[in-house]
Amino acid sequence: MENKELIVLSLFDGISCGQIALQRAGFNVKTYYASEIDKYAIKITQKNFPNTIQLGDITQWKTWDIDWSTIDLLFAGFPCQAWSLAGHQQGDKDPRGQLMWVMLDIYNHIKALNPKVYFLFENVKMKKQFADYVNNAIGVTPVLIDSALVSAQTRKRAYWTNIQGISQPEDKHIYLYDIIESGVVDRDKSFCIDANYFKGGNLVQYFEKSRRQLIFDKPIQIGYIKKNQQGRRVYATNGKNITLKASGGGWGAKTGLILQECNKSKTIRSGGRNSPVGDKHDWDTVIYQRPHGANQGGIKGLNGKTPTMTSSQWQYNNLLLNEFIIRKLTPIECERLQTIPDNYTDGISNSQRYKCLGNGWTVDVIVHILKHMRF
Repeated sequence: MENKELIVLSLFDGISCGQIALQRAGFNVKTYYASEIDKYAIKITQKNFPNTIQLGDITQWKTWDIDWSTIDLLFAGFPCQAWSLAGHQQGDKDPRGQLMWVMLDIYNHIKALNPKVYFLFENVKMKKQFADYVNNAIGVTPVLIDSALVSAQTRKRAYWTNIQGISQPEDKHIYLYDIIESGVVDRDKSFCIDANYFKGGNLVQYFEKSRRQLIFDKPIQIGYIKKNQQGRRVYATNGKNITLKASGGGWGAKTGLILQECNKSKTIRSGGRNSPVGDKHDWDTVIYQRPHGANQGGIKGLNGKTPTMTSSQWQYNNLLLNEFIIRKLTPIECERLQTIPDNYTDGISNSQRYKCLGNGWTVDVIVHILKHMRF
């Protein structure tokens, strides 16, 4: 029954990464019901999948006009803030945590009418106390998969499902330099590094060598801007990206900051005020290098020196770049990290694109899981 037309219900649907995955896995979808309340996420879903039936607030599920017995597959990436180590860790004492029980009420209602319904629930990797609690509530132990196997992003997630035979995806060996756009900067701010300031070696040669010889299956922090905080940490492109986040303070908190070589034959500008590059006041932010050997996976060549990376002041939005730039990822690059088609989230502000993508699924992980379904 490989050509069966599926009827799917997706709770906390977001930007409908599940629909992309079903399409990519080769399944035919007859009807796709989505429960979502974020107007920006809904706009993106309807742009890409206009036949999606939007149901609204999950807490109103008993009023939905659905033939529950026909549901073949139930998706749910239930809210993580109550369970995440980065959140308040109140579990189902948090109103958002209570939504897990609403999700399970819906699943049990469908299962009573259709015992063969498949389900796929997703959330963050939790501390053991929460993991045991949630596993017991759902009734299965999750499969833990890191998105780093299929993308350039490290994103460890738990997948609870009754789909059988799921193994780990094959490692595609995709790294940041495989997905970054060339010749672009993000629209807000860009920082410049001049190789002449690198003490103890040639920075251009160092990073050229790094790209050729040193590859890492984790994020490689190489510096930070003024303070060693997540929103100011800078990562090399010969490793994985940090996990995309829907929220967080600081320039690079949601996406991470990367060090990227510019096309030296072009003048790249980020828009905004036209500030002269040569003015001294435009070059006063220092980027501090992490001490040699500190959690860098054995990177060689820095010799413990501290390269000074100069930049424009925070308030300036226009900068001539000639060697390297430090910037946050673009929305398209974040789409690539989630293995979502380029410009899928176009049509809303960049701020909302980052949020929606941070809340989304890594599509190719879902594809890998769905390919194990049998009808």
